[in-house]
Amino acid sequence: MKLFVGNLSFDTTENDLQDLFEKHGAVNEVALINDKMTGRSRGFAFVTMNDATQANAAVSALNGQDFQGRALTINEARAREERPRQFEGSRR
Repeated sequence: MKLFVGNLSFDTTENDLQDLFEKHGAVNEVALINDKMTGRSRGFAFVTMNDATQANAAVSALNGQDFQGRALTINEARAREERPRQFEGSRR
């Protein structure tokens, strides 16, 4: 089960999230999303847990809880929506 984790401090690392979520079950993957231009965290991540019961326990325990000075937003990740492609410049 893939979880969206939002409202993260820009100082949060993947290891911080791994440690936080492992208290509730086995973590398969942590992906902290960074800005392509600056390399700086965008303030959200995805955590994948194999066991849905453990993932739901993590959501119940951690959603809204303070972590590094920020109230976490955690829910099941949704499929990425298709966006129209944006082209630079105009075609004539």
